[in-house]
Amino acid sequence: MAASHLLLLLLLLAPVADSAPTRVFSVTDYGAAGDGFRYDTAAIQAAVNACGEAGGGRVLLPAPGDYLTATVHLRSRVVLEVAPGARLLGGTRQRDYPAERRRWYVVLAENTTGAGVTGGGEINGQGGAFVVTPSDQKNVMVSWNATGHCRGDECRPRLVGFVDSKDVTIHDITLNQPAYWCLHLVRCDHSVIRNVSIYGDFDTPNNDGIDIEGSNNTIITNCSIDTGDDAICPKSLTGPVHNLTVTNCRIRTKSSAIKFGSASNFNFERLLFDNITIVDSHRGLGMQIRDGGNVSNVVFSNIKMRTRYYHPSWWGRAEPIYITTCPRHPGSKEGTISDVSFINISSVSENGVFLAGSRHSLLRNLKFKNVDLTYRRWTNYTGGLYDYRPGCQELVKHKTGGMMLEQISGLEIDNVRMRWSRGSLQGWDVNPLLFRPSTIDRLSFHDWQSLNVQ
Repeated sequence: MAASHLLLLLLLLAPVADSAPTRVFSVTDYGAAGDGFRYDTAAIQAAVNACGEAGGGRVLLPAPGDYLTATVHLRSRVVLEVAPGARLLGGTRQRDYPAERRRWYVVLAENTTGAGVTGGGEINGQGGAFVVTPSDQKNVMVSWNATGHCRGDECRPRLVGFVDSKDVTIHDITLNQPAYWCLHLVRCDHSVIRNVSIYGDFDTPNNDGIDIEGSNNTIITNCSIDTGDDAICPKSLTGPVHNLTVTNCRIRTKSSAIKFGSASNFNFERLLFDNITIVDSHRGLGMQIRDGGNVSNVVFSNIKMRTRYYHPSWWGRAEPIYITTCPRHPGSKEGTISDVSFINISSVSENGVFLAGSRHSLLRNLKFKNVDLTYRRWTNYTGGLYDYRPGCQELVKHKTGGMMLEQISGLEIDNVRMRWSRGSLQGWDVNPLLFRPSTIDRLSFHDWQSLNVQ
């Protein structure tokens, strides 16, 4: 599986440099001021339209300049190029965005082929303007819910979106301070995201880094993500997610570094996550399957991580790995998770691994090979809880162990080390495995150790 993903990576990356459009349309030629105060929307959109009508090219935001804009609509074969030292600033008024909430983006491409974003500069959502009450636990955010399109404080604009598009390229760009989700691919095919830096406010909820929704044949490589909410998040709300490869990335988040779901109506198949560093995150590698979709053929390999507790208002309890499937509501369809491998993984964490299927949807054929788990407490947040949110059992008081196992058929442990840091595990039941035998079958252990360390 890994070899096929790497071949796909080479095939997708190869044409990027050769197919880069050469015609340049500078927004200043169309009247953009670039002063950060006057709206340059009309000038930017005019340049995009001219570029599209000419058959494609690059729309340049030259430096220096701060280009304030309402939603910019990209067209096929148009690449938005924000030069180093230039910034595209998203407007902070609701009237800066289309009437439909689903189209609230600073940059939006719909039904395009060959559109993209690049240039070495920055796209900035001015997320700080949407904070109603700052808090180092979790900010209270503005809500644009007067139209009834959404509820609560999730009624905010996203930063960059590609919808129903193909041959998407996003590279060499900084995406900064999104008000809500940062980079969103919806039902796209053949997308390459590389050398992208994402910076979200660490205290802002719902500012996901990259959401891959119902999109297939996607490459994410050489990216750095530092944000408050889930960093890389495959979702299958409106379609399946197939052939996703994520390599050579660094992640820091107050939520999950990698999270499947929780929107999970369709299947996830053939996903590879390789050579990833995760630092000071609330969760490491996770799956929240709640809506009947199935997960199969997933590899996590060559990953180093450090997970820690944050305030319990954020989902998660410092698990390095958590894999869960259960119905979102009592009558909901249950999905399955099968054939998932964790290879060459090391972690230092304040909590253990959490693997939980459900009564009618077991976890099947999980493999841990060459895994080193170190357990140490260094924050003062309360432990002894397992977090099933959203839905299911919510927060449950439970003894904390190295691995908590529920409803599993097929678990292979090969060369796994659990290391317990003496004197720093108050409140733990220092037990390598916690499970009820009646819910587990087909366990295999080879070269497994549990050690106390200084």
